[in-house]
Amino acid sequence: MAACCGCCSALKPRWKRLVDNIFPVNPEDGLVKNEMDKLTFYAISSPEKLDRIGTYLEKKLASDIHRRRIGLIFVAMDALDQLLVSCHSHSLNLFVESFLKMVQKLLELDEPDLQILATQSFVKFTNIEEDTPSYHRRYDFFVSKFSSMCHSGTPNEETRTRIQSAGLRGLQGVVRKTASDDLQVNIWEDVHMDKIVPSLLYNMHNKSFMCLDMDSPKDEEHPAYIAEQVFRDLVCRGSYGNIRTVLRPVLIHMDNHKLWVPNDFANKCFNIIMYSVQQQYAYLVIQMLMSHLDKCVNSDPAIKTSIIDVLFHSVLIAAGGSLGSGPSVLDVFNTLLRHLRISVDNKSQDEKSREMEKKFEEAIIIVIGEFANHLPDYQKIEIMMFVMGKFPQLDQEEIGISIDIQLQTMLLKTLQKVAATYKTIYMSNTFHPEFLTGLLQLSQLDDPSMRITVQEILHSLIDRHNNTSKFKTIVIQKDLGKLALNDAKVSGQDSLFMKKNNVQFYTHIMDNIQMESNKVDNYEALYCTMCLLAVELGSEEILTEMLRLGLDIQQGVLSHMNLPLTHKCAIHGLVAAFINLVAQLVGQTPLCQYVKEVIEVRRDEAPYLLPDFAFNRSNRPSSYSQIDNIQPKCLFDQATLQQFLVDCGQDASRLTTPIAVKPFSTLGVRNGDLNDIAVSGSASDVGSINLDLDSAEGSPIFSRRWTDEEITVEYLKKMLAEDNTEKKEEEAKKRQEIYQTYRTAPFEEIVARSEQKSCKFHNKLTEILDMVSRPPDSPERMRKSLQMSPKAVFDVSFPDLFVY
Repeated sequence: MAACCGCCSALKPRWKRLVDNIFPVNPEDGLVKNEMDKLTFYAISSPEKLDRIGTYLEKKLASDIHRRRIGLIFVAMDALDQLLVSCHSHSLNLFVESFLKMVQKLLELDEPDLQILATQSFVKFTNIEEDTPSYHRRYDFFVSKFSSMCHSGTPNEETRTRIQSAGLRGLQGVVRKTASDDLQVNIWEDVHMDKIVPSLLYNMHNKSFMCLDMDSPKDEEHPAYIAEQVFRDLVCRGSYGNIRTVLRPVLIHMDNHKLWVPNDFANKCFNIIMYSVQQQYAYLVIQMLMSHLDKCVNSDPAIKTSIIDVLFHSVLIAAGGSLGSGPSVLDVFNTLLRHLRISVDNKSQDEKSREMEKKFEEAIIIVIGEFANHLPDYQKIEIMMFVMGKFPQLDQEEIGISIDIQLQTMLLKTLQKVAATYKTIYMSNTFHPEFLTGLLQLSQLDDPSMRITVQEILHSLIDRHNNTSKFKTIVIQKDLGKLALNDAKVSGQDSLFMKKNNVQFYTHIMDNIQMESNKVDNYEALYCTMCLLAVELGSEEILTEMLRLGLDIQQGVLSHMNLPLTHKCAIHGLVAAFINLVAQLVGQTPLCQYVKEVIEVRRDEAPYLLPDFAFNRSNRPSSYSQIDNIQPKCLFDQATLQQFLVDCGQDASRLTTPIAVKPFSTLGVRNGDLNDIAVSGSASDVGSINLDLDSAEGSPIFSRRWTDEEITVEYLKKMLAEDNTEKKEEEAKKRQEIYQTYRTAPFEEIVARSEQKSCKFHNKLTEILDMVSRPPDSPERMRKSLQMSPKAVFDVSFPDLFVY
C-alpha cells in the first residue's frame, strides 16, 4: 500500500509536489522553509505555473477549513503571502483571484483569529504594486465584511478591539488599492462610502481614546487612532468629483446620532477634513456645510448654532486658499443672510428659544466676518454693498418704525463685521457713490444704538492709521503731538474724493448732531468721525471747510430752540474740542492761540460749554441755566477765524463760500429740478445750507422746503430720461436739416456757407495768435485797462462742417 502511494506521488506534477512539501507533518512546526524556497524559485522561474499553484493551494485550504485544521490554515496563508511578495509576473492576476477567494473563505468564518489572519494577508496584498491592472476584480464583499468588523459587538473587549482594528486596516487596504486607480472598482460610489465612512466615524467617536497617550506605540493600535488615520487618508485621496461622496455620509452620521450638540466631535471631524482635503477643494466642504444648514432650517436653534460653529472653524482653517475662487461668494453670504432673516422672523415667545436664536444670529455674524476676512478687498466692498442691499427700502417718515428693528440691528452688525476686516487705501475705492449714500442714509435711523453702529462702520473704513482709539472721548487736546497721530500726506485722489463728497458728509453730521434722541455715546461717535475726516483727509482746503463745519454746528445749536439743555451744552463742548483739533492740524500759531483764548474764557465764565462739564453724567439740568444767554466772547467768531487764516497766508474764502448742496435722499428734497437747488447765507450759520426750489436767492435761516412730490431715485431717472429724449430729438432734427441741405441746395450755396464759417474761424484764430505774439503789458497798464473796460469774452463757434 505504501509502495502504491509512493508510486502515485511520483506521478504528480512537480509544482504539486513542491506545494505538498511545504506543509509539515506537525502543523505546529510551521512552514517548511527549505521547501518554501524551492517553491518560490520554481514560481519565479515558471510564472505560467503560478495560477495552478494558487488553485491547488486554494483546494488544500478549503479542505483544511472543512476539517478544522487550523495549524495548516496558517501554513497555507503564510505560503500565499510569501508567493505574493516574491512574484511580480504578468500571471499574478490569476493567482490573485485564488488568493482573494481564500481570504474571503477565512473572513466568512466566525473565528476571530482566522478573520484577523485573513485581514493581515489582504493588507499585505494591497501593498503590492501590480504591473497590470485588473478590470474585473471587485471588492464589494471586502468592503461589507471589513465594515461589519469595525462594528464588532464581541463581549470580550480585547477580542473586540483586535477585530475592529483588523476591520479598519482592511478598509484602509481597500482604499489604498482602489482609490488611485481609475481602472479598478469605483470605491467612491455612494454604496461603498455609506459603509466605509460611518464605520470610521463610529470608531473615531470613542471617549476612552481621549484619555490615551497618543505617542505610545500601544495607542497606535487602538481602533480610534487607526480610524482617524484611515479617515485622513481617505479624505486626502478625494478629488473634485468624489469629495462630496465622503462628506455626505459624515453629515448624515452627525444627524442620525445627534452629534451636533455638543459639537466637539463634529468640530474634530471637520478639522480633520479641512486639514486633509486638497487645498483647492476646501471650498467644497464649506459648500456642503452651507447646503446642510439649508436642510436644517427648521431644526432646533442649538443644532443650527453648532453647524454654524463648525462652519466658522472650517473657514478659519481654509484661510482663504480657495474660498474666493470656489463657489460664488455672494451665494455664500446670501445663504447666511437668509438664515439670519429667518431666525429673526421665527423668534418665539419662549425665553430659552429666543436666547438660542440670538446665539445663532451672533454665530452667523461671526462666520460672515471671518469669511470676509479671507477675501480680497475688492470682494469685501462687493459684500458690504450686497449687505446694504438687504436693508428694506427706507422711507423718510418711517425710518426705524415700519421695519424690523432686530433685522436692521443684525444687518448693521454684519456690515460692521465685514468693514472691520477691510483695509482702506483710497477713499474713492472704498466709498462707491451708492454705498456711501446708503450708509449715510442708515445714519438717520431713529434708534440711537443703530446710529452708533453706523458711525463705527465709518470709523473702520475711514481710519487707515489706527487713530480711532485716540478720539473715543471728547476732550480738549492741549498738545496734539502727545497723541502721536499716525497721519500721512493727503493724496490728490483722496483730496478730490473729499471735494466731491464733502456735502454728503457734512449733511450727515449736521442731521445726526441735531437729533433729540442722541446720547453721550452718539456725540462721541460723531466727534470721532469728524476727527478722522480731518486727520485722514485734512488737506489745506478741507481743513478750512472743517472749520466752517464747526461754525455751522455752533450756529445751528444756537438757533435750535427745541433741543434739551444737556444736548446744547454737549454740542458746544463737541464744537470746542473739534475746532481746537482742526486749528492744531492747520498748524498756525495765531489761529491756535485764538482758539485757546476762547476755551479759557469758557472755562472761566461758561464751563458748561466745555466737554469736561457737558459730558459729565453727574451734572443736572439746573447746571445749564445760563445756556440761553451765552456771551459772544464765549463763541468762536467766523470773522476772527477768517482774518487769522488770511494773515497766515491761507485761503479763507471757503469760510464764507456757500456749501454746494447735492441732492441727498435723507434731506427730503421734493418736487423740483436739481438746477433749482440753490444755496445762500453765511457759512457760520447753519442756515447756510438752504434748499430753495423757486429761485437762486435764499434765506440765511436753516430751512428745508417741502413740496408735494419727493425726489426719489425713480424721479431722478425719469428726469434724466426726459432730458436725454429732448437731446436726442434735437440732434435728430439737426442731422435731418444738414441732410436736406446737402440733398436739395445748389453746390454754390453749400460752398459759400462753408467759406463763411471757415472765414469766421480763421479770423478768430488770427486774433488769438496776435494777442499771444504781442509783448506782455506792464502791471500798471494792465490795472488801468481793467479799470476802464471789462474783460472781453470770446465766443468761438467752430463750423459744423468743413468742405475741402
